[in-house]
Amino acid sequence: METNTLPQESTIQDKPQEEHHWLQKLVGEWTYETEMPMGTEQPPEKATGTETVRSLGGLWILAEGQGEMPCGGDATTMMTVGYDLRKQRYVGTWVGSMMTYLWVYDGELDASENRLTLNNEGPSMSDPGKTAKYKDVIEFQSDNHRTLASYMLGDDGQWQPIMTTHYQRKM
Repeated sequence: METNTLPQESTIQDKPQEEHHWLQKLVGEWTYETEMPMGTEQPPEKATGTETVRSLGGLWILAEGQGEMPCGGDATTMMTVGYDLRKQRYVGTWVGSMMTYLWVYDGELDASENRLTLNNEGPSMSDPGKTAKYKDVIEFQSDNHRTLASYMLGDDGQWQPIMTTHYQRKM
């Protein structure tokens, strides 16, 4: 009788690599302003808050946000992002106090090493009961200013902007 075995995992602690070092640029205290388009006839909804990003062993970042939701109400969010050496991909999660869905990320850094695209799939905002493809794009404008732009893939195959958040590092 044959047994299936998995490759033996290393018992040595993983060491941060270049991809992990990139994530450390996110570590710190940030303030943010989010803007969410509400359609052509209405001005965008805005919200503000703060985010604390810390490192977990130099391999992961944990980003906890506190603030307002664009359409009102308070929100707490938690994002994790790391680089999986075995998959050769950035991976992570996102959860928020406003929903029960666990968003799971899979992504890559662009050639300029300035933009991290995190792909995910979740509940459709336009067709309840179905899922849709999304992407969150983290981009550094400078060491102290970054953006997070969220998009949903439309039925027409085009990425539709959902919201853009500007983060400023607290000095």
